[in-house]
Amino acid sequence: MKIICVVDDDPSVRKSLVNLLRSEGFAAVGFESGEALLQSNMVDTAHCILLDMFMPGLRGIDVQLELSKNLKPPAIVCMSAYWNDAILERAKNQGAIDCLSKPFSSDTLLRSISLIG
Repeated sequence: MKIICVVDDDPSVRKSLVNLLRSEGFAAVGFESGEALLQSNMVDTAHCILLDMFMPGLRGIDVQLELSKNLKPPAIVCMSAYWNDAILERAKNQGAIDCLSKPFSSDTLLRSISLIG
């Protein structure tokens, strides 16, 4: 079963995404911050990380940079309600497979995850 980590500081967003992903057959785990994700053992087993870009503490772009240091980093789908050109370009340059604008549909999210294979 593919593990997807959802990193979002908004508890309602995090819970709804985890529930959606579980209903689609994924093993989804939620994290309230980038720090919590990086301190977990899930980074090495995650198929994908759904990463909010603007959170207190480590921003999504910083978490993405830390993850890129892994020998085999997980796929990352970035998400935000506040995209700007600089952050969008940086997220893509650091290997994001997709960048979603909140709010997004479940179909949009599942299509992004399907890009991973």
